[in-house]
Amino acid sequence: MLRTVLIAAAMLVAGPAVAEPEPAGNRVEINGMQMYYEVSGEGDPLIVLHGAYMNIPSMGAIIPRLARSHKVYALELQGHGRTTDIDRPITYPNLADDVAAFMNAVDLKKADVFGYSMGAAAGLQLAIRHPEKVNRLIAASVAYDADGWQPEFKAFIPQMSVEMFVGMPFAQEYRKLAADPNGFPALVKKLIALEHEPMAWEADVRALKAPVLIISGDADVATLEHSVAMFRLLGGGVMGDMGKPLPASRFAVLPATSHTAVITQPDLLYSSIEPFLKNETPKGMFE
Repeated sequence: MLRTVLIAAAMLVAGPAVAEPEPAGNRVEINGMQMYYEVSGEGDPLIVLHGAYMNIPSMGAIIPRLARSHKVYALELQGHGRTTDIDRPITYPNLADDVAAFMNAVDLKKADVFGYSMGAAAGLQLAIRHPEKVNRLIAASVAYDADGWQPEFKAFIPQMSVEMFVGMPFAQEYRKLAADPNGFPALVKKLIALEHEPMAWEADVRALKAPVLIISGDADVATLEHSVAMFRLLGGGVMGDMGKPLPASRFAVLPATSHTAVITQPDLLYSSIEPFLKNETPKGMFE
């Protein structure tokens, strides 16, 4: 229900990744911060964006799984993990512009993007603000309008406080990688402010050209009705088997899955992500 608590809890439940070759870590200056990122695998480029309070390791096994078939650029966003913070609010447009600047810095002209939660909203804004940089977008646990959050979460936002978060276990996890081990309260303050940022992107989503795979848990922080509405904005929700090609965008619902459980199912995620990135569809009886 509490999205930021749930996102952060994923840091503790995602579990260790399957043994894979060590990714190459590096830093690059982006908009005044030192952004940490890791590159792994070979193939078409795929940018991975984590959720709030998270980092690259807390995304769990999905990164090495994706790296078996893609060249993965996993980023740590402003104030998260090993990336430094700067004197600037954390907003989805700011995060999207940071990703665009990162792509310029590493000479990555265009890429597929996979984002989870906060990272999914940042990826959505990247596709809106910098459409020339996004080939295909996978958005897991995302909303395009603040009205799409579950009622319990919307009711909780006004009650959020820094004190509520600093005593939680993931506050200690933050210190293990943080560029500033004492910077957690400042990060929490910015992420609480993020929850109050206006979010009403319907017209922008409707205008998107990049195909989008929406992934939602059936007990996620965004309502299923909102996810279906987003799919329809992207041209989805039509009947197949009628002689017309399927929409470029797709919608996957993970069963018995809460918000934090979305990222803990790498094989299930991969089974939806990989065919989408390859533009593969199941064959029907009339094909």
